[in-house]
Amino acid sequence: MAAARSSQGAAGVGAAKGGTRSGGSGRMTGSVRAVGRALHFPVTGTARGIRKATHAHGAGESGLGKLIELHAVNGAGDVMITVALASTVFFSVPTDEARGRVALYLAITMAPFTVLAPVIGPLLDRLPHGRRAAMAGAMFARAMLALLLSGAVVTGSLELYPAALGVLVASRSYGVVRSAVVPRLLPPRFSLVKANSRVTLGGLLATGVAAPIGAGLQALGPRYPLYGAFVIFIAGTFLSFTLPPKVDSDKGEDRALLVADEEHLHGPQLIKDKVRRPGLRTVGTAVTHALGANAALRCLSGFLIFFLAFLLREHPLTGESAAVSLGIVGVSAGAGNALGTAVGAWLKSRAPEIIIVTVVACVLGAAITAALFFGAFLVACLTAVAGFSQALAKLSLDALIQRDVPELVRTSAFARSETLLQVAWVFGGAIGIVLPLNGTLGLSVAAAIVAVGWLTTVRGLLGAARHGGPVRSRVA
Repeated sequence: MAAARSSQGAAGVGAAKGGTRSGGSGRMTGSVRAVGRALHFPVTGTARGIRKATHAHGAGESGLGKLIELHAVNGAGDVMITVALASTVFFSVPTDEARGRVALYLAITMAPFTVLAPVIGPLLDRLPHGRRAAMAGAMFARAMLALLLSGAVVTGSLELYPAALGVLVASRSYGVVRSAVVPRLLPPRFSLVKANSRVTLGGLLATGVAAPIGAGLQALGPRYPLYGAFVIFIAGTFLSFTLPPKVDSDKGEDRALLVADEEHLHGPQLIKDKVRRPGLRTVGTAVTHALGANAALRCLSGFLIFFLAFLLREHPLTGESAAVSLGIVGVSAGAGNALGTAVGAWLKSRAPEIIIVTVVACVLGAAITAALFFGAFLVACLTAVAGFSQALAKLSLDALIQRDVPELVRTSAFARSETLLQVAWVFGGAIGIVLPLNGTLGLSVAAAIVAVGWLTTVRGLLGAARHGGPVRSRVA
């Protein structure tokens, strides 16, 4: 009996000790899990918040949310490459040498691109059943080119220029396909402008987040932002295939033409009667005049980017360093662009022509004022107004295409307009490169660019606004 009690007591004591050890281990495991959850929450919580925002108002069900996320990945990857190339071509050498290198960069990359850009749209028109594959291909091509560039930025070899050209072509190809995809993913009660503004805003936010990360990687070495771009674009390659299968459908679509004559007809019903492909000009003057006004703003954007980059490097804003001066101008332009995109998503109007006329007039006034009274504050104001106006005018152009271009050629119309606007940007950048570094002279040229665009389109846009389009629609 005593032995049994002793044995039971020993077992009880052992069990109690084991229970204590088990309880301590459980508490330790619980603490580790709590710490893990605390460290994990910022990532998972942020991811859930982003997913909730991008998939709101039916965007998740339609697939638009996935396109917003894909475009954010695209923007983050592009800004990584931009940081690496800007540091290599622009910041690493004296100003005079930098102008020559950037001019060479434009000549070798942008000049061929102006020839290739108009071809991209028609080529992609022939791939209506492979849009997801085309977007994935554009992402994968940039991933591989980022690896090639990572070696070229260190050695300074000539591989830099053809690789940069390839990045431009792949980026524009993605942009054209993305424009064609958006109409296929519209949620119920969503206008095309509102959908485009959401996609664009997602890209802008991702760019704002990725830019300082890219700058931090650049501090480690010129190739590290390109490694970051490689990882991002590989992720984008796989993300492209998560878009809904309806993206690859071309049901009811045709190709749009940028030329027309009196024999071209106006709508799907008449197209059935005579087998003709409608052109952008067959729907009236509103679209072509809006495209001209947007081309002027895009030309101004390219001009300001290159001209102010060299001007502020040589003559920084009063009391600021060159880097801070460029940062102020860049933040002002980015903030204006984001604000314009947000206003475009919110604004409700039945006259997108009036919006385009108004914002171009505002840019013209800001450019004239900045040229007459050149100074730090006015330069920052001009870049902010230019960014705001470019975003809002582009959304209004989208609204006019949505309103006036027949649905069966609307996606093709977006492709054509995107390539023309890119060519305008390249032309403006070339002007900014060759001008002397004189602030008043440069901003006077900027005002002249906008004035030409405004004066040649204002009458047609106002006339189109008075007479209206075939189907009136709102801007948002």
